[in-house]
Amino acid sequence: MEQYYLILIVVLFALAISDLIVGVSNDAVNFLNSAIGSKAAPKWVIFLVASLGVLIGATFSSGMMEVARKGIFHPDMFNFSEIMIIFMAVMITDVILLDTFNTLGLPTSTTVSIVFELLGSAVAVSIVKISRTGASMAELSQYINSDKALAIISGILLSVIVAFTVGSIIQWISRVIFTFNYKSKLKYFGAIFGGLALTAITYFILIKGIKGSTWASHQLASGILLKDWVSANSFNIMLLSFITWSIVLQICNWIFKLDILKLIVIVGTFALAMAFAGNDLVNFIGVPLAGFSSYNAWDGSGIAPELFNMTILKGKVTTPTYMLLIAGAVMIFTLITSKKARSVVATSLDLSSQDETEERFDSSNFSRIIVRHTVKMNKFFIRLAGPRIISSLERRFEPTKEKEKDIAFDKIRAAVNLVVASILISIGTSLKLPLSTTYVTFMVAMGTSFADRAWGRDSAVYRISGVFTVIGGWFMTAFIAFTISAIIGFLIFIGGKFLVFVFIATTIFVIYRTHLIHKNRVASDTETDEELTEEPFYLTDKVLNKSYKHVINGLISVSKCYLQGIENFLNEDRKGVKETLQQVTKFNEKSKKIKNNLTKMVEKLQHDLVETGHFYVQVTNYHREMAHSLNFIISPIFDHINNNHRPFIPEQAEEMRDLSNRIDDFFNHCIHLVKEAQFDKIPEIIGEEQAIIAWIRELEKAQIKRIKATKVNTRNSMLYFNTLKETKNMLLNSINMLKAQRDFITHTETSTGKI
Repeated sequence: MEQYYLILIVVLFALAISDLIVGVSNDAVNFLNSAIGSKAAPKWVIFLVASLGVLIGATFSSGMMEVARKGIFHPDMFNFSEIMIIFMAVMITDVILLDTFNTLGLPTSTTVSIVFELLGSAVAVSIVKISRTGASMAELSQYINSDKALAIISGILLSVIVAFTVGSIIQWISRVIFTFNYKSKLKYFGAIFGGLALTAITYFILIKGIKGSTWASHQLASGILLKDWVSANSFNIMLLSFITWSIVLQICNWIFKLDILKLIVIVGTFALAMAFAGNDLVNFIGVPLAGFSSYNAWDGSGIAPELFNMTILKGKVTTPTYMLLIAGAVMIFTLITSKKARSVVATSLDLSSQDETEERFDSSNFSRIIVRHTVKMNKFFIRLAGPRIISSLERRFEPTKEKEKDIAFDKIRAAVNLVVASILISIGTSLKLPLSTTYVTFMVAMGTSFADRAWGRDSAVYRISGVFTVIGGWFMTAFIAFTISAIIGFLIFIGGKFLVFVFIATTIFVIYRTHLIHKNRVASDTETDEELTEEPFYLTDKVLNKSYKHVINGLISVSKCYLQGIENFLNEDRKGVKETLQQVTKFNEKSKKIKNNLTKMVEKLQHDLVETGHFYVQVTNYHREMAHSLNFIISPIFDHINNNHRPFIPEQAEEMRDLSNRIDDFFNHCIHLVKEAQFDKIPEIIGEEQAIIAWIRELEKAQIKRIKATKVNTRNSMLYFNTLKETKNMLLNSINMLKAQRDFITHTETSTGKI
């Protein structure tokens, strides 16, 4: 019996390590968004500062561990065997849930998941206990710490609203004071702004955060505990901190030309990383540590696990510092090596970017209604405030003409993001409320971007839709976490020890499968139809090279998908047609992305190439139309075979194979022409196109004869004619794309003489 529970403890810690890796990949990059988005420092500096913050913040999290022991349920109502079932159900669910959500790229929160997993498994075990005794389900309140659970849930919900509101207000005030042309204002107000920011960080991280640290009870020479001394001298520390920071920053600015905002962003990154580790570490190791404490209490007691009451968990238990540091080290390792960090950062940055960007989310009716009513409300306030006040405020929000390149937002907003988020999370830590770090940082970023007018009329509906999608992911996480944890806890309680190992094996299998899925997705996202490692000898400009790659990869994709799609259809290979349709969908998305990035690419044109930029616009337009035509060919073909309709008759199959071979030869000729820059041979390509179109006309006539002879039905004819029509469109758009690429190259050569 003792060996069985010892194995469970080992499994809990193994799951904790896995949970740390999966959870940090999802959460930790949130405190990197501001520093990376504003490019306040090189990435190695940002990661170094964040790592130090995580390591120190880990030692502040000891007090938060009580949430896992007694924050959600009353441990004295359970025995040791039941507690271990609850903890096993929680960790199994957490690892599977977070890993699956990360693999699918869905937004989630480690705080939300752990709270609802504890609640779900505890409720399931409690219900079974109550039903076995024949008592009323009203007694469930004696098992579940409903007041604390509701306080935690309310705290998480409230934090979302508060984070957005506070972030909006602070950013609006900051922007009114400093404007977008903030560099001149920093000479006069920078030191005061920095002093306030750094003082706020000092107060909430040092004074509030110290309560949860393992060394907070250190006794000073006067006999007073460190935390008591700090608490008693809070005002003096704040005042001294503000004066000191303001003076030091002003002197450094005068003498060393110190970039105050850069310092605030770096210190804020450290503070938020520290707050993250202090608040979120419980999500990953709180349950295993609670299980370890339970095992130590039971081991050697001589009492059966079914009879050993877990009242001991109600007491205060200090987590050894070395365990917290080990966990912090794992978090740092994951933070630095995580391959998922880039995509997580990109989501937040895209939704808060000051400039135009490719919108990740589609608009919704709800977002459109919000924007519509907001526009009306804004007009009302404009009339209420009067033209003079509005004009004065408008000047404060005018973007500067000199923009830094490749930044999502400036350092003013980055500083506000970090300071506000770290303060809010630190408050939650001091109150022992496990706030969702993901959503606090996310909503602060959304609030500051809203106040900064990054959500303009052209982007607001998409970004509001994105925000609600993320929040919707929170509710999905809560529901799934509660349900799965309850089911696993119930089955283990009913089924016994055997099911524990079944679920452990299931967890290992799920992690392995999601790893393969993620690996394949990354490989699929990074690969191109033909990787071009070297620029063509005749191209020197980046946009010209991009255009070249778009044309080549487009021709290869269309040729490959068309040939495979037709052949698989004629062979009645449903799986093959489905795979081809997936490739077509991916190509269509790439084409859409190319067109959406059109403005950015044109902006990158060299000054002496601007006059020829409209040819690049034509290239992208025809590339998009070619992708549409391919999709309109393969999609109906898949629908036909997927619905098990009759295939083409042998005569049609022979005609389609002949046509697909001609199309393949045509595209191979096009690809060779572009690679060798033999644009003088485009008339030959046009001749081939005309010959194929003439052949298609003959095929249409043959089909009409078959219709009259009743050899084919209506469904067959619709598919056949559609394929021929879209093939003609595809050829036409391909030729037009070649011509546009030729004009882009040749006119650039004429205007610059550099190529």
